[in-house]
Amino acid sequence: MLIFAYSGFFSPEKNNYPVVCIHEKLTGQPCVSCGLSHSFSLIVRGRVEEAYQWNHYGMRIFLFFVVQLLLRVTFSVFYLKYPDIRMKLIIADCTGSGIIFLAAFWPFITNIVSGIFYTAS
Repeated sequence: MLIFAYSGFFSPEKNNYPVVCIHEKLTGQPCVSCGLSHSFSLIVRGRVEEAYQWNHYGMRIFLFFVVQLLLRVTFSVFYLKYPDIRMKLIIADCTGSGIIFLAAFWPFITNIVSGIFYTAS
């Protein structure tokens, strides 16, 4: 919920985001996550086309957080309502969240891994 509040509070017009890209500050080059804050702020405001211009992966990451919020609420209700299946719920939650995480963040993971191998050679 804090991500949604952050995205709604900071304006894409004012560009007053307190979190800056360390990679870009150090290298002068944008990284795969540059523009995510801007993208999220635009998505919250319904300006999806502009959001894609700031970061192509913004929508998939934003949707990851939306799905996670919905899953947290849903699993909490089921966890409290059905104590007999709590272990199965935890396993399903961890598995599902892991798969969703990999699907959403795959471009970032591959970027990090390729960066490690690129700098090692």
